[in-house]
Amino acid sequence: MSDRKTRLDAVAVSSLLLCCALWGLNQTVTKLTLADIPPLLQAGARSLVAAALVAFWAARRGISLSLRNGTLAGGLLAGALFAAEFACIFVGLQYTQASRMIVFIYLSPFVVALGMPLVVRSERPTARQLLGLAVAFAGVAWAFGEGLGAAAGRRQWLGDALGLLAAVLWGATTLAIRGSRLASAAPEQTLYYQLAVSGVLLTAASLAVGEAWPALGSLGPQPLWLMGFQTVLVTFASYLLWFWLMRHYPATAITSFTLLTPLFGLLAGVWLLGEPLTLRLGVACAAVVLGIALVNRAPRPA
Repeated sequence: MSDRKTRLDAVAVSSLLLCCALWGLNQTVTKLTLADIPPLLQAGARSLVAAALVAFWAARRGISLSLRNGTLAGGLLAGALFAAEFACIFVGLQYTQASRMIVFIYLSPFVVALGMPLVVRSERPTARQLLGLAVAFAGVAWAFGEGLGAAAGRRQWLGDALGLLAAVLWGATTLAIRGSRLASAAPEQTLYYQLAVSGVLLTAASLAVGEAWPALGSLGPQPLWLMGFQTVLVTFASYLLWFWLMRHYPATAITSFTLLTPLFGLLAGVWLLGEPLTLRLGVACAAVVLGIALVNRAPRPA
């Protein structure tokens, strides 16, 4: 399929639900893995391994990853933004709860909706879509206020702020892809750029800040299985599916639909990590669901 769709169909919706479930669970998996593997090393290692998987996949399917098709500049920019985004997420999870982080990250659609008209004029958001995004933003802002209270962890506000910055960086990455030659490139090449560049940058950052690298033989089965989940299912398979969706469907509708991810992330954090389900966090999740309904509601026929 090479044509672009104007609305989400059943294939897009089911694919997005799968991605949302995997991404929501991944924040909890990442936080669990931090007990054995430091954040920047963890993010860099999974990107490098996933980049190798993408290269193997592309080679088997005869998909060229050549740098001579005019995508290098956009690829380097997208990769650098991708690296910065995940540095914020992985470091931020040391200070805040996974269930909170997942809510803040998914402010990204707000960034995309506001910035997309500057990149693709045909994807200008409607007033109703902007209202939906504003509702989601208000809920997340209220949840963020909880991290400033005396009852919160001393540095929870820092983790929350890094989550918000990660959302801005994710939105900027989407805009960079749609505004460059990557918009017409194969999904495999778009993903390969981001994984290869971020893998190198994040691993170098881990060395630069002096993170303690554990010996591979000293890791038990749990961190290895958790890294396998992050690398194969999330970073390789789900991201490949995401960039395919980005190529064939409207970016504003795609990114706003992913606001469902906080619900999966909230449930995973409460269930697997025993994190508290606060009223503010519950309201934030309800707000993002309402925002999705407003953004993706079909327009009335004339």
